[in-house]
Amino acid sequence: MPESNFRQTGASVIPDDPEASAYRFIIVAAKRARQLQNGARSFLPTTSKKPTVAAMEEVRRGLVQYEDPALKRQQAAPLDE
Repeated sequence: MPESNFRQTGASVIPDDPEASAYRFIIVAAKRARQLQNGARSFLPTTSKKPTVAAMEEVRRGLVQYEDPALKRQQAAPLDE
């Protein structure tokens, strides 16, 4: 049973996410859904009335730009060697 859950989670990751983080996918999709609810135009023609469905599809296709502040801090920190 856990393997099937992993496969479902694997389909819901951001394409360019090296860590394949399902959590990051959810956060980015949720923020995009909020933008759509507030009147932003969708990047895709959609028949869905639900902003969450449209947002998840946009994120899956890599149409949503995002920044990871934790990753930026990690890259900006000098290496301690």
